[in-house]
Amino acid sequence: MSALATVAPWLRCPRCAQDVGVEDRVLRCSAGHSFDIARQGYVNLLSRPAGAAADDAAMVAARADVLDSGTYTPISRALVAMATSLALPDGVVVDVGAGTGHYTAAVLDALRKRHGVALDLSAHAARRAARAHPRLASMVADVWAGLPVRDGAAALVLDVFAPRNAEEFARVLAPGGHVVVVTPAPDHLTELVTALGLPRVDPHKAERLAQTFTGFVPGPVHSVRRTLTVDAATAALLARMGPGAHHVTPERLEDLAGGTDPVEVTLAVDVAAFRRG
Repeated sequence: MSALATVAPWLRCPRCAQDVGVEDRVLRCSAGHSFDIARQGYVNLLSRPAGAAADDAAMVAARADVLDSGTYTPISRALVAMATSLALPDGVVVDVGAGTGHYTAAVLDALRKRHGVALDLSAHAARRAARAHPRLASMVADVWAGLPVRDGAAALVLDVFAPRNAEEFARVLAPGGHVVVVTPAPDHLTELVTALGLPRVDPHKAERLAQTFTGFVPGPVHSVRRTLTVDAATAALLARMGPGAHHVTPERLEDLAGGTDPVEVTLAVDVAAFRRG
């Protein structure tokens, strides 16, 4: 059975919120709405094109290269440590803004009896996430249009550098379920931000995060701080993999990638848990 067919009982139709099932490579709800499953294994649930808000192919490829290189392994380890430390109810793992599915796969490896749902606005990301883990179903969806997950079906919601719709997170979480959020600290990649003129992280991001989850019970926060030494090509990928890349010319990124000297960059993120009461 495919991962999508396995998680279908925890899903709902994004158009009418009815139950769904998988039949003949189609995800179909009881009201007749249907969504074709792509040959790569993911399903697109959007009612209209994602537009410029979705990560393009180059951004997704850069992210995949960085994650495969192990540069962000400290983040994966911290995320897994947080997820495995929590007392979770029954339910699936939902990763909102899952990207390539790299972090979701790491969590599912640790939570061996769980199945996962990877949601991302980018079809380029969803294609990769569909191959990330045998227990992970991949979908193109918009967090602001409502999650295609049934009420109370999720034990854990992951949100790594992604939009946060706290109202929807509360709806899909079972009582006692948790959201684990990874956010950049103000000094994250500060060397690249300064050198390339990338947008800076809001210094009040932690306060705004707490306000977003005012209806949840705040849990532990783990800070990840490292000074990394990477080659020039990896430094350019770090700049290219996020939305800040839109603020830098391709020529400037190519110049950075062509350097011969090692580059020091600061890895600084916070991993925070919030429990649904």
